[in-house]
Amino acid sequence: MSFTSPFPDVEIPNQTVYDFLFGSISDDDMNRVALVDPKSGDETTYARLIGQIHAAAGALWAKGIGVGDVVGILSPNIPAFATVFHGILRAGGTATTINALFTAPEIAKQLTDSKAKMLVTVSPLADQAKAAAKEVGISDENLIILDGAGLKETGHPNAVDLLAPNLPAPEVAIDPATHVAALPYSSGTTGNPKGVALTHRNLVANVAQIKPLQGMTADDVVIAVLPFFHIYGMTVLLNAALYNRGRLVIMPRFDLVEFLENIQNFKVTTAYIAPPVAVALAKHPIVDSYDLSSLTVMMSGAAPLDDELGKAVAKRLDLHMLQGYGMSELSPVSHLIPIDTKAALGYDEPPLSSTGWAIPNTENKIVDPATGDEIGLPTEGLSEPGELWVKGPNVMLGYLGNEQATADTIDADGYLHTGDLAQVDPTGCVYIVDRLKELIKYKGYQVPPAELEALLLTHPQIADTAVIGVVDDEGEEIPKAFVVAQAGAELSADDVIEFVAAKVAPHKKVRAVEFIEAIPKSASGKILRKDLRK
Repeated sequence: MSFTSPFPDVEIPNQTVYDFLFGSISDDDMNRVALVDPKSGDETTYARLIGQIHAAAGALWAKGIGVGDVVGILSPNIPAFATVFHGILRAGGTATTINALFTAPEIAKQLTDSKAKMLVTVSPLADQAKAAAKEVGISDENLIILDGAGLKETGHPNAVDLLAPNLPAPEVAIDPATHVAALPYSSGTTGNPKGVALTHRNLVANVAQIKPLQGMTADDVVIAVLPFFHIYGMTVLLNAALYNRGRLVIMPRFDLVEFLENIQNFKVTTAYIAPPVAVALAKHPIVDSYDLSSLTVMMSGAAPLDDELGKAVAKRLDLHMLQGYGMSELSPVSHLIPIDTKAALGYDEPPLSSTGWAIPNTENKIVDPATGDEIGLPTEGLSEPGELWVKGPNVMLGYLGNEQATADTIDADGYLHTGDLAQVDPTGCVYIVDRLKELIKYKGYQVPPAELEALLLTHPQIADTAVIGVVDDEGEEIPKAFVVAQAGAELSADDVIEFVAAKVAPHKKVRAVEFIEAIPKSASGKILRKDLRK
């Protein structure tokens, strides 16, 4: 049986992203600061940002970018990202956001698959951008280097070339329900990356769905360290903060000292993070050197956050720690622990091992992957595990140019099959067990890597870890832990094995250990297990 969100439905306007975010902005809000560059101290008001978006849209239109044309953005978090992203959408184009860590061949692959006509980047990434643009046939004048020397000197337009003419934004007619606004690519942690076609309605819906649960207001100062090129940063940070008229303090990459300094200096109230940041905040001694008292709420997403780790951060920083769940194909949020569970639902706060409840306007199913049988809500405790299915207005249009993959993921009833194994409690609160494809089968027993990783992170001498299944000499799949030890720690493989063995059922024991310098992760914080299998 399906179960619906316990939250009231919200209205989802039939609007473009631009009209939804900025169409009814008040004069007072125009004067608010939208974006802060902590390096330079430069502040961008909402009025200035909207003016830049109009100018960018006009310039792109003049350069031949119109309805349905794709423009690539290869950039870390900078204030200009907001201008370019929303300028593309305002012109009727589609923004394909590219991982700033990609190599030239990886960039070229995405540009080719998305059929991008133009690429926007920054000087530190110019070499790989130029190589990729050349490979796919994007001309110099269609490779914009925002902070470069400009068209006359280099043949590549810069931000001044783009915005100075201050051309009017075009009037475009598009259907928000079918027009693709953003084309991020699935991370490819378990397979080949695919273009995720997200419509204007998808992006508008997800901001509207999470607004009553986030509790974000115009008085909030939000630190933006999660990359905007990833759907988590794009929706939950960039679009949601702008919609709520908050102030974004923008960081191009995570650096613990700069992160702490920015929270202290700009009186940040809200932080959205991935679990690797939580590990640093819980364990690094330098955290105690900063005044982080302005920070009241922290939300973790993109990968599972362990309850004990989350509580350690909340206690150390004296803040409210929450968790959410989603994926690119869901625009991305599908489940959240609300800012005030008691007020919203009348329930006590759930453990951080949960991802909270289905957001408004959505339905869920938990389905036994072996039998296809639906698993109902239990009367007590947690249900049996099954694959989580989600239905709602935030479900993607499909995978770009891949009808088979779309049909394999979204069924005839509109449910998106997440590929994640989940359990549910009697209230509908969902607990993610692990990726269906990443479960380790030891002698027929299921071993979730995330459970072992969470346990290992409680060891005081372990800084970070990842667990995968490997085949031993007898042909049996066994759990293997990759461990990053704390500086100066004296830790052996036997120590790790014994630590886990004392706390889990026999079939869940770690049976091999390898010490490495760093766990490979995507920009959003997901463990790249495929890299560990090489």
